[in-house]
Amino acid sequence: MSDDEDLDEYDQDQDESDEDKDNKEMGEGEEKEGGEELEEMLLPNPLTEEVMKEGLSLLCKIGNGLSHAYVKLEAKEKDLSDISLLSSYIHLRYVDLSDNRLVDLSPLNGLTHLLWLKVDNNRLISARLTELPYLQIASFAYNQITDTEGILHPRLVSLDLKGNNIKKVTGLDPQKLGNLHTLELRGNQLESTQGIELPKLKNLFLAQNQLKQIEGLENLEHLTTLHLRDNQINTLSGFSSEMKSLQYLNLRTQMIMSSEVPSLSSLLWKDHILRPSLEDEEPFIPLPLDPRNWKLLQLKFRERSDRAEKGGKAALEGIPFFFFSQQNWAGEGTVR
Repeated sequence: MSDDEDLDEYDQDQDESDEDKDNKEMGEGEEKEGGEELEEMLLPNPLTEEVMKEGLSLLCKIGNGLSHAYVKLEAKEKDLSDISLLSSYIHLRYVDLSDNRLVDLSPLNGLTHLLWLKVDNNRLISARLTELPYLQIASFAYNQITDTEGILHPRLVSLDLKGNNIKKVTGLDPQKLGNLHTLELRGNQLESTQGIELPKLKNLFLAQNQLKQIEGLENLEHLTTLHLRDNQINTLSGFSSEMKSLQYLNLRTQMIMSSEVPSLSSLLWKDHILRPSLEDEEPFIPLPLDPRNWKLLQLKFRERSDRAEKGGKAALEGIPFFFFSQQNWAGEGTVR
């Protein structure tokens, strides 16, 4: 091999070596930068007096009326990881800590005057708190909560747990939650409706779960709204004549055979009528809930099924229903 060839080969090897070195340095630089970002992201960031000062509002009388305190705190999107400071702000009534990095809510346990709480979009794995005697509205949406234990607030009327990882409802004590009327559980991993035995419940949202049937809701006599869209329900069994207040039932996108419609006969009671939801693109005339109308309802399912991808099932166009009393409907000027 000539000296020129040796030199060319050496230069080529040197170029490759320099390129490898550059790539390695670049990779190390990117890795270091990524590590620094991750480290920065995981650094503790506690709630401070400065953030409190910015977020406090609504000056109100407290105690015997001779003293005043701010009772509302908004500390959203502050990247907070620790709210220990809140334990000394015992007069707070309204707290919004959404869009942070919280994993622990225990500093809220001493806020016995709390009426309203919102902690959406954090990193919570539990909604557990000690009993807060005046808490009425609580939202824990879009966290990583896996159960419904430790929710024992006697005046709670609205509970939002949508967008979590709950597979089973447990611990919702009807004796402790006797005033709860709205329960939001959309977008979880529920496989059963068991465990929701709440006497005053009016609105129940269970869309976007993994439900295959309705069970354990038979005694919810005050239930007016039941939202079941985007599940895997294939039967209409599980309804009861005790559900006499039901007005709105959403069953869109369910794999329900038209032959299942008569299962709703358990909801027959005097002077109630049936109509589709406002989402229905082809509404039909409200009808008395009478067995003679089941054939018409089955025909409606068959018409929809003809356009669905899977024959015989209303896979894409399941009909959601409204139920109204004759008196309420007549009040709107539709039925005379």
